Amino acid sequence: MKRTLIIVLCALAFACAKKEEKGQTRTIGVALLTRGHIFYKDLEEGLRQEAAKEHYELVITSAEFDLGKQINQIEDFVARRVDAVIVCPVDSKGVAPGVQKANDANIPVFTADIAAEGGKVVSHIASDNVAGGRLAGEYMAKALNGKGRIAIVNNPVATSVLDRVQGFRDAIGKFPGLTVVADVNGQAVRDKSLEVTADVLQANPQLDGIFGINDATALGALDAVQQFKRTNIIIVGYDATPPAADAITRGTPLKADVIQYPAKIGTITIDMIHDYFAGKQVPAVVPVEVGIADADYFAKNPQK
Repeated sequence: MKRTLIIVLCALAFACAKKEEKGQTRTIGVALLTRGHIFYKDLEEGLRQEAAKEHYELVITSAEFDLGKQINQIEDFVARRVDAVIVCPVDSKGVAPGVQKANDANIPVFTADIAAEGGKVVSHIASDNVAGGRLAGEYMAKALNGKGRIAIVNNPVATSVLDRVQGFRDAIGKFPGLTVVADVNGQAVRDKSLEVTADVLQANPQLDGIFGINDATALGALDAVQQFKRTNIIIVGYDATPPAADAITRGTPLKADVIQYPAKIGTITIDMIHDYFAGKQVPAVVPVEVGIADADYFAKNPQK
C-alpha cells in the first residue's frame, strides 16, 4: 500500500512539475498605455502569440493615458496574485507606487516600451530609442543640408521619448547650422500636437524642420503645416504605422519615420518572463533594433 502511495505521489509531483515547466499555471497581468495606437495593438499581439506558446494566461488592461487608472490596474493584479506584471507606463515616474506595490507582494515586474523610474523592475524591453532618435536626426540633417531651424514636438513624461529626443539632439548637434528653436509638448496625441505645432508655426515663420516623437505627433504636426500652407517644412516621425507610411508615400512634408518592431517587443517580453520563471539570469535592459523608413523603404516594403 505504501509503495503504491509513493508511486502515485511521485506521478503527481512529476505531472505538476511538467505542467509548471510548460507554464500552464502562470498568469500575467498586463497594463498597457493604450489600445488606441497601432503600435500597442501590435505589441499586444506579440504578447498574446508568445504567451500562447508557453500556455500563460494574460489578463490585459489598458490605461488610455490615465495614470490613476493604471495604478488601480496594477493594484488589481496584486490582489489577484498574478505571477508577473507587465507595464507600459503612462508616466515613468508616476507609475512607481504601482511598481512598488507589486514589489511588496513579491510579484516580478517587467516594463515594455516605456521604462519606470522607481520601484524594482526585473527587465525593461524596448526599442533602442537613443539609436532611433539619432537616425531621425541624421535624416533631418541630410534633408536640410545641415542648415535650418527645427522644432521638436515632445512628450517628456515618458523615458522612451526622452531617449529619442536625446538621440535626435546628439545627431543634429554635430551640425552647427542646425538650431532647435522650439521644444513643445504634444502629449503624444494628434490633436494636441496639431495645436502646439500651430503655435510654433506662428512664432517661427522661417521654420525648416519638425521632429515628432511618435506618429500621432508627426501626423498632428503634418495637419498643422498643411493648414498653414507651410509644406516646405521637413517632418520626421517615429513608429512607421500605416497612416504615417501612407503620408510618406504620398509625398507630404512627412518624409521619414523611425521604424519600430512592437510585436517583437511583445514577444521578447514574454521570453524574458519565461526565462525568469525558469530561474535564469535576465538582462536588466533588452534593446530592440530600429531603422529608418522613407518613401524608398515603403516602395520596397509595402505596409499590410
